Amino acid sequence: MEILDIVDNKDCVIGCAPREEIKERLLCHRIVHILIFNEQEEMALQLSSQNKAFCPGHWGTAVGGHVKSGENYEQAALRELEEELGVKMEFQFFQKDYFENIWGLPKFIVTFTAIFNGPFKVNPEELEKIEFFNLSKIQELIDNKEKFHPELLFLLEKHYGIKKSK
Repeated sequence: MEILDIVDNKDCVIGCAPREEIKERLLCHRIVHILIFNEQEEMALQLSSQNKAFCPGHWGTAVGGHVKSGENYEQAALRELEEELGVKMEFQFFQKDYFENIWGLPKFIVTFTAIFNGPFKVNPEELEKIEFFNLSKIQELIDNKEKFHPELLFLLEKHYGIKKSK
């Protein structure tokens, strides 16, 4: 059972609860993402495994996941990086955002960026593959109705000028 911290509107921890309870009660919690770029300034996107409970078969950030209770954002990013891609790398803080999904589930998203050309050691439990795309190709994929994780769409629109498909 995964336990997550519950946070207030200033991102201060006010309690903790199992992940399922946080979703059911729409409690604010923490998420982490790492946007990985190669030397050609292409962004790595992962295609999530069909076995994932949320958004199976969707394109998502290179690394993303929940911040577990007691972890800080950096610790969670390191853990997720190793779990999903089997690598270690340096990354830098990029942005902290507040996001509420279409069901009203609030969360703080801290995003880091990194430059890394690969290779990756893909965890097949987590993802099918990881590929690099330039931003115009990402926009084309969105326009062609490829499935994208809502948090990735939010980050792309807010920070990179990519528009959601209509």
